[in-house]
Amino acid sequence: MLALLARIVWLLWCWIELSVLTFFLFSISWLPKRFIASFYHKLSRMWCRFFMRALGIKLYLHEKNTKALPEQFILIANHPSALEDFAIPALFNVYPLAKQGVRDWFLIGRISYVADTIYVKRDNADSRHAAVDQMIAALQDGKNIALFPEGGCNGRRLAEKFHYGVFDISLQTGIPILPVFLHYEAQDTFEWRKPFTLLDMLWRFVRSRNNRVDYYLYDAIDPASFSDKVSYSEYTHSLYMGWQRHYLD
Repeated sequence: MLALLARIVWLLWCWIELSVLTFFLFSISWLPKRFIASFYHKLSRMWCRFFMRALGIKLYLHEKNTKALPEQFILIANHPSALEDFAIPALFNVYPLAKQGVRDWFLIGRISYVADTIYVKRDNADSRHAAVDQMIAALQDGKNIALFPEGGCNGRRLAEKFHYGVFDISLQTGIPILPVFLHYEAQDTFEWRKPFTLLDMLWRFVRSRNNRVDYYLYDAIDPASFSDKVSYSEYTHSLYMGWQRHYLD
């Protein structure tokens, strides 16, 4: 009984501190960008960490890499749940690519916009091309970016192939791809499925009796090893298929 009470008090405190930080970030987001640009992204990553804590989610980063991380990278990951949209920035200093709908989320949309999230309408060719240009510009500015080569939430199992865009960007810029494989022990709870409302997903996350999420980090992949985006994509997808067999099968 005492343990349950302590957990309730702890989660209540986590939601209070998350609410305070959310209000602060939303409030200062209306200031001229030059006043907040130097620290807003860092605070947005702190917000992601607070959000994970308020949901009771425990993120475990497993460093499977045998080499040091490159100074700059393009992070990719499988995308079984909506949770990693927030969990990845909580763990890595990246500027993520997100679907355009995130921009319209209450409070969160404004914060992510000012934190320089890159948005894309997946079914719009002009939007996809604009997003590619923005990602290349971010990389040229020295930033790390993050995206999902499956092109969206695909559930607990990988798509049959990856989209080529991220591999084309890596070849153009010479910046390596950093692969991360995600594994939810409570796969059914966290998997992206109907109903798709944000409140429904948050309710499922909070109620989960198994709140562990494992992030397996592997060695960066050098684009210089490939001559074209197709072979680059197929090689990387084969790695993910191997990790899927290892962790999920």
